[in-house]
Amino acid sequence: MQKIVFLAGFLLCFLSGFAQETLQSYPTKKIAFSKDTISIEKFSLNNSFFEIKDKNGKVIDTSFYKVNFQRGTVVFTKEINTSDSLIVRYSKFPDFLTKTYSIYDDDKVVSNEAGKLVVFKKDKNTKFKPFDGLNTSGSITRGVTIGNNQNTVVNSNLDLQITGKISEKVSLRASIQDSNIPLQEGGYSQKLDEFDQIFIELFSDKWNIRAGDLFLENRKSAFLNFNKKVQGLATRFTFGTPDKRTEVIASGALVRGQYARSAFTGQEGNQGPYKLRGNNNELYVLVISGSERVYVNGILKTRGENNDYIIDYNAGEIIFTSLFPITSEMRINIEYQYTDRNYTRFITYGGISHERENWQIGGYVYSESDVKNQPLQQNLSSEQIDVLQAAGDDTSAMISESAYLDSYSENKILYKKVFVGSVEVFEYSNNPTDILYNVTFSLVGNNLGNYILSNNQAVGKIYEYIAPIAGVPQGNYEPIIRLIAPTKIQMATVFGTYNPTEKTNLDFEMALSNNDRNLYSAIDDNNNKGFAGKFNGKQRLIDTSIKMDAFTNFQFVQENFRTIERLYNIEFNRDWNISATPLGNQSIVTSGLDFNFNNKGKALYQFENLTFGDAFSGNKHTLSGRYASKNWMIWSNSSAMKSDATASESKFIRSQNRTSYKINKNWIGATLNLEDNSEKIKATNTFSALSQRFTEYGAFVGRGDSTKVFVELGYLQRKNDSLQNNLITRVNTSNSYYLKSQLLKTEKSNLAVFVNYRRLQYEDANKKDEPSLNSRVLYNDHFFGQKLQLTTVYETLSGTIAQQEFTYLEVDPTQGTYMWNDYNGNGIQELQEFEIAPFPDLAKYVRVYLPNQVFIRTHQNKFSQTVNLNFSEWQKTTGIKKLASHFYNQTSYLIDRKNLRNGDNFNLNPFENKEADLVGMNLNFRNSLFFNRGKQHHSTTYSYLSNESRSLLSVGSVAAYNQSHQLQYQHLIRKSWLVNLSGNTTKTNSTSENYPSRNYEIKSYQIVPKIGYLFSKNASWDVFYEYQNKENQIGALETLVQSRFGTSFTVNSTKGFSLNGEFSYYKNTFTGNNLAPVAFQMLEGLQPGKNQTWRLLLQKNLTQYLDININYQGRDSETSKTIHTGNIQLRAFF
Repeated sequence: MQKIVFLAGFLLCFLSGFAQETLQSYPTKKIAFSKDTISIEKFSLNNSFFEIKDKNGKVIDTSFYKVNFQRGTVVFTKEINTSDSLIVRYSKFPDFLTKTYSIYDDDKVVSNEAGKLVVFKKDKNTKFKPFDGLNTSGSITRGVTIGNNQNTVVNSNLDLQITGKISEKVSLRASIQDSNIPLQEGGYSQKLDEFDQIFIELFSDKWNIRAGDLFLENRKSAFLNFNKKVQGLATRFTFGTPDKRTEVIASGALVRGQYARSAFTGQEGNQGPYKLRGNNNELYVLVISGSERVYVNGILKTRGENNDYIIDYNAGEIIFTSLFPITSEMRINIEYQYTDRNYTRFITYGGISHERENWQIGGYVYSESDVKNQPLQQNLSSEQIDVLQAAGDDTSAMISESAYLDSYSENKILYKKVFVGSVEVFEYSNNPTDILYNVTFSLVGNNLGNYILSNNQAVGKIYEYIAPIAGVPQGNYEPIIRLIAPTKIQMATVFGTYNPTEKTNLDFEMALSNNDRNLYSAIDDNNNKGFAGKFNGKQRLIDTSIKMDAFTNFQFVQENFRTIERLYNIEFNRDWNISATPLGNQSIVTSGLDFNFNNKGKALYQFENLTFGDAFSGNKHTLSGRYASKNWMIWSNSSAMKSDATASESKFIRSQNRTSYKINKNWIGATLNLEDNSEKIKATNTFSALSQRFTEYGAFVGRGDSTKVFVELGYLQRKNDSLQNNLITRVNTSNSYYLKSQLLKTEKSNLAVFVNYRRLQYEDANKKDEPSLNSRVLYNDHFFGQKLQLTTVYETLSGTIAQQEFTYLEVDPTQGTYMWNDYNGNGIQELQEFEIAPFPDLAKYVRVYLPNQVFIRTHQNKFSQTVNLNFSEWQKTTGIKKLASHFYNQTSYLIDRKNLRNGDNFNLNPFENKEADLVGMNLNFRNSLFFNRGKQHHSTTYSYLSNESRSLLSVGSVAAYNQSHQLQYQHLIRKSWLVNLSGNTTKTNSTSENYPSRNYEIKSYQIVPKIGYLFSKNASWDVFYEYQNKENQIGALETLVQSRFGTSFTVNSTKGFSLNGEFSYYKNTFTGNNLAPVAFQMLEGLQPGKNQTWRLLLQKNLTQYLDININYQGRDSETSKTIHTGNIQLRAFF
């Protein structure tokens, strides 16, 4: 909301200035006292300010006069003893609102009584159009919900877009969106739209000013290389001409996210999810939408369901698609920004550059700092600040006690202090009379703590003290918290380029950095500052049909220099066999030759020397080339590196090669990739864990056009050697077979097939082979002139399923989804006691998923099928076709199964009902057969629905099954009486592994006759009756017989008025325990005995741009008070 206030103020200030209106000074007028009506202005006055003063400047009390702001007049109601004039100060509306707009000037119009008409020349009409050229769209909604069973809740929503020109050279673009649910869009597509985006932007050809959500980026500087999503103000100004151009940028903002990087090795056959963590090893991070960059083996991957990966930004989890199989040989590096809510974090960034025809010079400054006096998630006490001041840069010393006094609440897990022997410990308590503490427990490792997790079934986890045995702790948790210190990083750079000729390019850059890892402490600040510099030169030596360039680069980085993001390529450390950054200043020299053979091919030789003081020295030679002709394509990249470090020396040889030959629409090719990396520890003359080698051979053959219809078959074999008993020997061999194809691609048909089978075979006989299978089949088609439409998707992949943990958080009524029923009466909010709320005023809780830490290996297969039969084109025919034209059928089937992965048990059949290995499933089937669909003439619909699900939770598995047969009939009699008859039979099963009270099997049937009278197209009245019978087939055999009588009405007006309402009377005959979960399901939130519910909804268009909605609901029963809930909502359209 603060963002909206700031941006709205910014917009209003600008528009006010543009309209040349000001309220800084108020108009004044002298009047004489009179009991008659005194006119102040000819137009209405602004009621925001009005006062009358005497000659001495004393303000006259408002009880002496009465102001008619609409007419612009004032009348004195009491006598004022003065002969002097009075001074009136008042506020006006802007001129364009009060100005009279007319074709003719009133001063030049002669009345009829004046005599003969005088002809005069009309001045040119200069009618003022305020903000002409701006296009606005969107709406703003404000609502309030009240009730006698809840607190007052205010909700709002804003969606406003503005575009257009506000002058000949200045344009405005704005997007202001805000809602009560700030969730991010999921990363399932390649392109993301901003969610909850707010910005206002003014721009012209020479300058740009933007306030709100910003994306700051610098890719021109090698040292100050970054991108940030922030919220603030950014400006850009350009001066001069194209050949003498100066650019100035400046910005200041609050940081939305902090840069982080996760690096890990892929798990064989595991597509995910893979968990992302924060810089302080936080398990739960909220990733900024669109900020991630995913690299596999150094290659940047593409987001999207039809590409390489998808990402859940809210959970911080990434899953690779079946089109990109993951193996244990893949190095995965992910860069991203995540919300860091430890402190308010501020960023300032600016720069200036001047560019001429053959040279350029400029500089940037950057500062990103936590505001240490504004902690957000941490409420630091004076003792905790002392801990940070004494810790310096040592994060292991930033530990503090977590307990603090707190007040009792049924939504909190609180503890009291008790003595166990002579030791004071924390013990769970829900007694409001105890002195209670809010305690955070941190996992410290087995036998390193004195507390264990005793109950994970409550909304918050409950921990219990376990006394040490023989001085050895028996737990793995401690009541401590890791403190996060405020940090700061600053950088300034100067860069320049010089091109004396077209064949010579020179550039340089120098940078200073200041990195403080703890703003509370001056300890360890001697290593905060660092310097870096670089120089690049390139000269063309041969400029004929063959071109040859020579280049050389030098870069120096001081040991204490720190960058905002990474300085080198994503696998720089691996390229040089650097396991931990060596101590000392770093320098790297690069030189080489670059050849271009008349666009038919390229070649590059490069030499690099890298040193870290006296701790590391390495040389690397790289040779790469590419050749392409009509039929041939050859590509190669090879390198050899040798390094000498203080503790080790290494050699690293790599080569990647690919060649293909194409004849017409056919192609054939081969690949060869190899690595040989050996590192020896000097002290022992033994190989280190980095030592490994592999050789990978591949072959492929294809036919078609890779952009249209094609098919390609391929084979890969890889042999991996790694360190075994101080020898680099064979450990495993993998064989992969793949098929990539687009077999059909027309306007009405599409068929794409992808299959990848891989088998990893270990040399160790004690290790089982690891097969993996990833496949996807997509098929859609139309037959018989689109009378039959088919869509089929089949997919298999290997991955993991989380033992999901979750909790419930209390929110304002109507803002949640769940309600709490204390079934066992112990006053503790337990996970099994939360139900989906049947009424809005009871929806006071939301479910929040906790970070996953336990994953189970699975193999997953998905199958979905939709079939539509539509014979409506035969309506004008006769015979059997005429009969068929009355029918329409929709069928959809989806099954998603996850089975325990164990060897070759891929279970490719998605329909196989094998329960032993099943850990997760979601099955949905629906078939609807329509007769006279939508015609109200014996219209009949039969639907069959079947849903089945199984979930794996930390508290055990949960399964649910629902089956339903539904029949609906509708017929209009004499254009006024509408008869409806519906009925259904339903079977509902619920199975919970660890909560027997949630096990039930309910069978029910329902009959609902309904008759309505249509007064017109816009008004109707209905009367209905509903009979329902439910029986629980297991447990306590609960039963429910429900009768419902009701009436409803609808009134719609062509003038933008709509009113509808409903009243229902229930009679529930229930046998069983009405406080059990099964009773809640059967009664659907109602009570045994007599119940009544009612609702009323009014919608009205007040003006062309303003709507009002009024919603009222109520209910009562024999055992509870009457509940009233009302909501009023205004929506203005722009």
